[in-house]
Amino acid sequence: MERFWENKTVLITGANGFKGSWLSIWLSNLGVKVVGLSKHVDCTSNIFDNINNNILNFYGDINDDKLINFILSESNPDVIIHMAAQPLVLASYLDPHETMKTNVLGTNCLLKELYELKKQGLKTKVFLNVTTDKVYKNKEWIWGYRETDQLGGLDPYSCSKACF
Repeated sequence: MERFWENKTVLITGANGFKGSWLSIWLSNLGVKVVGLSKHVDCTSNIFDNINNNILNFYGDINDDKLINFILSESNPDVIIHMAAQPLVLASYLDPHETMKTNVLGTNCLLKELYELKKQGLKTKVFLNVTTDKVYKNKEWIWGYRETDQLGGLDPYSCSKACF
């Protein structure tokens, strides 16, 4: 599997999130050229801000089509791992519009720019869209959910992640 990553450039959206930070570290340790897109957050103990590696990171909004176009054009990634999201269930109730804007429209913005640049020769071959088990109806099971399970209710978070 490590040979797959040889000489690859990977764009990670949500690179400074919990999963994105660890993925960035792991891929960087495999010798991958990691490019990140992160939302600036005020945090004193962010894993991403405390790692010492060669990650080229851009701070901005996943809905900024000009920024997305620039990052894709400049990095020409082989793989895109899309994890940028508003990740908090409670926050989705407090600001459902922002949740939908980030989780649904942000994904759309990234895919639109990818589509346009692929027509111009962008080399991206893999687009991995990462989501959560919160898309499924919570049945309080002790085991994990499967793709065939019922999607969640009408709460803003589940809806945004299912659309995403």
